[in-house]
Amino acid sequence: MSDNKPLDDKVILVTGAGGGIGRAIAIEAAKAGAAVVINDIGASLDGRRESSAAAQDVVAEIEKIGGRAVANGDDVSDPDGASTMVRQATDTYGRLDAVVNNAGILRDGFFHKMSYQDFDAVVKVHLYGTFNVSRAAADVMREQGTGSLIHMTSTSGLIGNLAQANYSAAKLGITALSKSMALDLQRWNIRSNCIAPFAWSRMTSSIKVDSPEQEARVNRMKEMRPEKIAPLAMFLASNEGADTTGQVFAVRNNEIFLMSQPRPLRSAHRGEGWDFDSVAQHAIPALKPDYMPLTVSGDVFSWDPV
Repeated sequence: MSDNKPLDDKVILVTGAGGGIGRAIAIEAAKAGAAVVINDIGASLDGRRESSAAAQDVVAEIEKIGGRAVANGDDVSDPDGASTMVRQATDTYGRLDAVVNNAGILRDGFFHKMSYQDFDAVVKVHLYGTFNVSRAAADVMREQGTGSLIHMTSTSGLIGNLAQANYSAAKLGITALSKSMALDLQRWNIRSNCIAPFAWSRMTSSIKVDSPEQEARVNRMKEMRPEKIAPLAMFLASNEGADTTGQVFAVRNNEIFLMSQPRPLRSAHRGEGWDFDSVAQHAIPALKPDYMPLTVSGDVFSWDPV
């Protein structure tokens, strides 16, 4: 029996890896043989810097189990910071095989109360951060002729949630960005995929509990550990994941979902073209049975996690 591990000789950069899902993926990747760059700026949930110790703490955990890791404190929302963390990976380990774009912040609020600053800050970290790190990594991966880009999206963007316009917009934007990267980079054997994770972490700890139903939902989420996300991320980073690209997955405890992507549902055709009356009397009544309801993530994933 071979002693080879699935990520032997791989180098992986995980952003926002000082805690939660990023930390779990980084530690499991190290156990699977990868050398890991642990990026974290030590920020509070809303993105304000607090401490730079988080990344170094994860490095110490990995070294304690015999793994290889280095800490990085650059900001994903800064293109120069993204370039620096990619360069640190190649300077330290000679290559970069996978990126996990996990860094994120939250500034929740109802749309009619949301400030420009809170919208901008969240989009900068999630969407621009994903672009910045992936763009810097793409140059290295093109030279290598291989690589894997893995991005954390959310059902807040894929389905919808209350009071998260900034976060939802950024997360759905990431899925479109990922698809474009998958299309543009396939000639260099670089793949790009998204994961929508369900797990109790610092990001989900901000969920407002103002009803028994919300309390029950939060209690269910507390049972979903960040470590449950790691196996899929490691597969996507491995050689075995080489033919998986352009996909959107969700992980919910012991369930893995392949999520749909927008495609036509129903059509209405009128040979002579449309005017206001025919749209109102013909097109809309024909299309209306397939309207998407105003559901939130909890409505769609309504059963208890298994």
